[in-house]
Amino acid sequence: MLDNGRLRLPKIGDVPVRWSRRLPSEPSSVTIVKDAAGRYFASFVVATTEDETLPPVESEVGIDLGLTHFAVLSDGTKVVAPKFLRRAARKLRRLQQDLSRKAKGSNNRKKAVVKVAKAHARVADTRRDWQHKLSTAIIRDNQAVYVEDLCVVGLGRTRLAKSVHDAGWASFTAMVEYKAARYGRTFARVDRFFPSTRRCSQCGRITDKLPLNVRSWTCPCGTTHDRDANAAMNVLAAGRADNSNDRGARVRPPAMVAPRGEAVIHPDAACSARSVEGISAH
Repeated sequence: MLDNGRLRLPKIGDVPVRWSRRLPSEPSSVTIVKDAAGRYFASFVVATTEDETLPPVESEVGIDLGLTHFAVLSDGTKVVAPKFLRRAARKLRRLQQDLSRKAKGSNNRKKAVVKVAKAHARVADTRRDWQHKLSTAIIRDNQAVYVEDLCVVGLGRTRLAKSVHDAGWASFTAMVEYKAARYGRTFARVDRFFPSTRRCSQCGRITDKLPLNVRSWTCPCGTTHDRDANAAMNVLAAGRADNSNDRGARVRPPAMVAPRGEAVIHPDAACSARSVEGISAH
């Protein structure tokens, strides 16, 4: 049973609630969940509803995710990384020190554990709210969104692990992906091995490997690139190349069988009884 500010549960009665959103239809069941911070959440099961697609727009965007800036868009927009975890580091450190001083098994230790969990939950909630707002704005303003498929798990094992965790790239891209599907937008990931940073977005020339401290570089064609903005433009170009154009035709030509004269392997090689480096071909 639902009310404006109350939820009636079987065998419990009326419970005051704060609604995060309006339910799209009458729920069939509800589950009450308690997290580590001692907060209770009501999760409802409702009938499937049709999502309203957003009106089409002309713009498309490529996104380069990073640590200096959380995201750099192909149109030149730079989104500053909020660094929620680092801003709360001093308070978290103090709470962790208070927890370590409490005797194991004591009530004071249990209270300290809840305080630490609440502080971490506040950081996570703030980051999630910010990412929701940013992903919604990107999906609303662009018909197609392309991002680089980063290896977040691998980066989490490096010295940048704390910064990668604080950035929350995986959760952000997941939000963009499901919102694109919900509102009728195009979403695609560009191969992580694509040299988006080292490729010139003007002439296509690939330069040598660039250290992380090099934030701008000049191509032999004479174009000076901002490292992140150039990567975002290359991600956009690669995403467009891997997807169909407006008429449904593939931009890249389909794979074709090599002509007989250009084949690397001789057609009768499979029947040859010759051996290579002492290994028999039988």
